[in-house]
Amino acid sequence: MAVACARHILVKSEKKAQELKVLLEKGKDFGELAKKHSTCPSGKKGGDLGEFRRGQMVKQFDDVVFKKEVLKIHGPVKTKFGFHLIQTIYRQ
Repeated sequence: MAVACARHILVKSEKKAQELKVLLEKGKDFGELAKKHSTCPSGKKGGDLGEFRRGQMVKQFDDVVFKKEVLKIHGPVKTKFGFHLIQTIYRQ
């Protein structure tokens, strides 16, 4: 069973997610931005979701974490919760 560790920033609008992605590309700290802007409770931990198995997250989120490049920041990814910027830390 595939396992991954990821962190994310969840916001209400695609525009906000794009703005944060630009800041990340300019070298801003992911954890700091998550603490400040993420609407997910994980924001308090810098967006850290810890380890989880394939299928535990909504499909759009799972697809990024289990199929896209590790350590790269992906998104905005739209789910029923809002718009995510997702970084997979590792995957096994």
